[in-house]
Amino acid sequence: MPNPTAAMLVIGDEILSGRTRDANMHYLAGEVTKVGIDLREVRVVSDDPAAIVAAVRALSAGYDHVFTSGGIGPTHDDITAENVAAAFDRPISVREDARAILAAHYDARGQELNAARLRMARIPDGASLIDNPISAAPGFTIENVHVMAGVPSIFQAMLASVLPTLTGGAPILSQTLEIRRGEGDIAGPLSDLAGRYPDLSIGSYPFIRDGCYGAQIVMRGQDGARLDAAMAELAGMFPA
Repeated sequence: MPNPTAAMLVIGDEILSGRTRDANMHYLAGEVTKVGIDLREVRVVSDDPAAIVAAVRALSAGYDHVFTSGGIGPTHDDITAENVAAAFDRPISVREDARAILAAHYDARGQELNAARLRMARIPDGASLIDNPISAAPGFTIENVHVMAGVPSIFQAMLASVLPTLTGGAPILSQTLEIRRGEGDIAGPLSDLAGRYPDLSIGSYPFIRDGCYGAQIVMRGQDGARLDAAMAELAGMFPA
């Protein structure tokens, strides 16, 4: 059985403008790989309602899981929640369980649950809450879309709440070999090796170090014995 598939949707003008460097994609890829979910696509869209709706619909239809990051805070440009709701034709409103979580959080700090903060309690009908142990404001899951914050520490905490609820497959194993030769010298033999191991993903990542050309060859797959065999062949073809 193939592993479940996933896509990520990163939402925010600050990513596309270069003001903020996204760290969540790298973290998500590593975490879903551990539980046997294959991340197949990542999209970045601006704070544009039509773009968010279109991307959510397309990714939800194409993959088993969709993880979003960004745009669920208290400010006017945090528009993810209402547009994810629109993608599924669901109404959205302040929900009492989300309001209670925020009220307890701000009461404990002597702060007001004002209108801006209450925006973070808007949840689409039928969605389930995602726990946020850091700043309380919940994310939510609607159908196969998991809507989470963009702040990396909060995204990671929310993801830790979501992943145990998902059914994964076989974890992807990985091995790497560094070869001190240019890609032009190794491309032919490497292509032949990939043909003998179609069940493995074999990638070549070139570098120049101290004036020497080389490549990191990364093999990934579910079968450890096959990885060992392929890596042994590769090492034999290009001895150090």
